[in-house]
Amino acid sequence: MTAHHAIEITLTRPATGCELLRARRVVALSSNTDHTRLLALQRAKTPGRALRVLRQRLDAVLPIDVLTTHYPDWQGYVLLNCALSHTARTAIRQTAAACGQRPRDFLSQAMADAAARHKEERARHLTTQLKGRLAQHTPEELLLCTASALLSHHNRQQSGKSSSTPS
Repeated sequence: MTAHHAIEITLTRPATGCELLRARRVVALSSNTDHTRLLALQRAKTPGRALRVLRQRLDAVLPIDVLTTHYPDWQGYVLLNCALSHTARTAIRQTAAACGQRPRDFLSQAMADAAARHKEERARHLTTQLKGRLAQHTPEELLLCTASALLSHHNRQQSGKSSSTPS
């Protein structure tokens, strides 16, 4: 069965009006206000095939940086399609071979590791920010702010409920 796949297109720079006009002659597109991200529907049997077909159709028309599937596949993955230079592809192939992996598996693992590192760094940064803010206030001020937030939350919940009186 051939399905339609939503593909998000990230551009290296904002698309000009002429580029968008030419691209819309090839495929139906919607764009954000600054014309750096587009969305298209591509008919194909698989999400990966949809990415490849759309890349072939639009590569000469738009300054495409990355294509991604807009929705996760059945395994929960969002597929990514980026055009790599010959030098980058060679380096990936050589490094993957040295690790005894296929290039796609090596790249997938490297990206997962980078995402995990980014998540850890962000958590560490937020923790540092929180500690810095906590150091600026006395325990009494923190307790007062917490109590105030809890009471306002409780009052909002209570005002949302309908009051019924027993008859």
